[in-house]
Amino acid sequence: MMNIALAGNPNTGKTSLFNILTGSYEYVGNWTGVTVEKKVGVLKSKRGQLIDLPGIYSLNPLSQDEGVATQFLLSEEFSSILNIVDASQLERNLYLTVQLLEYGKPIIMGLNMTDVARGRGYIVDEQQLASLLGIPVLPIVARSGKGCDELEAFLAKGSDVKSEPLHIDYGATLEKAIHELGSLLPESFELPKRWMALQFFEGNTVVCKRLEKHVDYERLTALAQETERAVCQEAGASSLPHHIRHVRSRFILGICEQVITRTKHIDYTLSERIDRITTHSWFGIPIFLLLMFFTFKLTFDWLGTPLSDWLDGFITGPVRDTLSNALYAVGASAFIRAAVLDGIVTGVGGVLVFIPQIFILFFLISFIEDSGYMARVAMVMDRLMQAIGLNGKAFIPMIIGFGCNVPGVMAARTIEQPKERLLTILLTPLMSCSARLPVYSLFVGIFFVKNEALVVLSMYVLGVVVALLLAKLFSGTILKQEGSMFLIELPPYRFPQGRTLLRSTWEKGKGFVRKAGTLIFGGSVVIWFLSYAGPGGLGVDMQESFLAMIGGVLAPLLIPLGFGTWEAGAALLTGFLAKEVVVASMNIIYAAPDTTTLQGLLAGHFTALQAYSFMAFILLYVPCIATVGVIRKEAGSPRWMWFSIGYALAIAYLISVIIYQGGKLLGFQ
Repeated sequence: MMNIALAGNPNTGKTSLFNILTGSYEYVGNWTGVTVEKKVGVLKSKRGQLIDLPGIYSLNPLSQDEGVATQFLLSEEFSSILNIVDASQLERNLYLTVQLLEYGKPIIMGLNMTDVARGRGYIVDEQQLASLLGIPVLPIVARSGKGCDELEAFLAKGSDVKSEPLHIDYGATLEKAIHELGSLLPESFELPKRWMALQFFEGNTVVCKRLEKHVDYERLTALAQETERAVCQEAGASSLPHHIRHVRSRFILGICEQVITRTKHIDYTLSERIDRITTHSWFGIPIFLLLMFFTFKLTFDWLGTPLSDWLDGFITGPVRDTLSNALYAVGASAFIRAAVLDGIVTGVGGVLVFIPQIFILFFLISFIEDSGYMARVAMVMDRLMQAIGLNGKAFIPMIIGFGCNVPGVMAARTIEQPKERLLTILLTPLMSCSARLPVYSLFVGIFFVKNEALVVLSMYVLGVVVALLLAKLFSGTILKQEGSMFLIELPPYRFPQGRTLLRSTWEKGKGFVRKAGTLIFGGSVVIWFLSYAGPGGLGVDMQESFLAMIGGVLAPLLIPLGFGTWEAGAALLTGFLAKEVVVASMNIIYAAPDTTTLQGLLAGHFTALQAYSFMAFILLYVPCIATVGVIRKEAGSPRWMWFSIGYALAIAYLISVIIYQGGKLLGFQ
């Protein structure tokens, strides 16, 4: 079976094409030696595997994901490369193409976004481009699927593709040095010697480490220094890497002049006109907050709550009645009936009722992401992030953390500066993930009916504000930062495709459903049993149960926060497994058959001020067990994992005390 590497710049439609060509990925893991995700999918024809490389601009690595591409070329077995190029950004995208062509493996180019290029007033002659580069060039529009069937058929045929490496003349001095470096490598050396030499002189750290194993590195360093002096004097370049980039850029510009035809002159594209407003230094952040408010309004007021109410009625009515009748029919014991109905149905069902709201939120977030707006949010936040010792790129993992903290923490891999990456890993769990959403929904439906969206938005804003304040504190103390540069691709605004939106929504939301069938299911059974059993045996009064004893230990500590009861203490303790389990616990603790009943019971145990303090504590206290595990893995040390647990618990306690005690002083109840 063929192994085809999928390579390209970020935001070129690579992921969309991968999904179209494979249907889905067969394998997800990590690349050897690093934590960057590796995706492998089988072509629909079953003739080959597509290996999705991280989106990069160049083979010279600045971060872990960029280093993966070079390491792949050095270490992995593959037959060809499918290079995805944005036709609307041809000159910039061709830089990676040239580096790949110099490697010498067969390359097929997927020329994507030809529709965007035409909209910007120019046409790319793909036949002329193919002739100049000596490789097949197939025009596609990955968003709509246009041309993708032809590309997949071409890949399935395994057609012969030119594999001669591209040879650009870099000048006599550098060419001599390239030849000399190649002669130092053993004859048995299997990798392309000229490509290795060029990457070495360009400063590719991954290649440098590989060469250390085969060549006297001191001699190589001396050769590089000598060559740099001569080239700078000969070509007037500031450095050897600068000279190489300049020669490549000149070569690329010559190609673009021959293949691009201007059809009309456009002063400003539609995206640029929109950006004048959405990325404005004053209006940018308010626009983002307004958009999030609208998102929560749809999620809670207009769509989510009616659907959740319907699902709640279905689970607590027909589903519960059917199970109850079936258990009586088979002669199940009272213990089994209680475990199923009061434990599993009440616990898991109490969480499942929020599925409509979760999926609506994920759909809207996917819409915002696919429209191209999320990249603008990171750019808008850059000025604020710079003031606290980070940059706008660090806000991207935090945005991802709104869906789930686990991929949010993992997304910090793209940050180049190690301390900045670690700081982002530690702060991302403060973002309000979807697992907290059932807790918010439960309480805002009781105490904040008229302002549901605004109150939920305040939780998200609180998480971001606390993260920014802690970033300022940590970056000036335990994680002092080095200087960093923020560069981000701003894709054109586009209306997302329905199929892509639904797929993205499902990919985000299926984790919630999976947890309901595993972690929440198991947690509900354990919580029910602890509430069913006590020192006096089975079937004891809830107040005499093991669960009440455990919660009673924590209750005194929670009094300053406004919810010093054993019920609250027990529910919070279970939240370490997953934040959704808090709602499952409350359903079991209060013996509520449905969400409406639970909300009525909670109204007698909490005030609005206590409820807000409780939600803030849920937002900020210890990350769930899955997030803790990924922090340990990404930070590379258990010390930082324990630090993340400790500081989160401390800051949650402090903020909740301030909210409750401060609210009481101001006269709130």
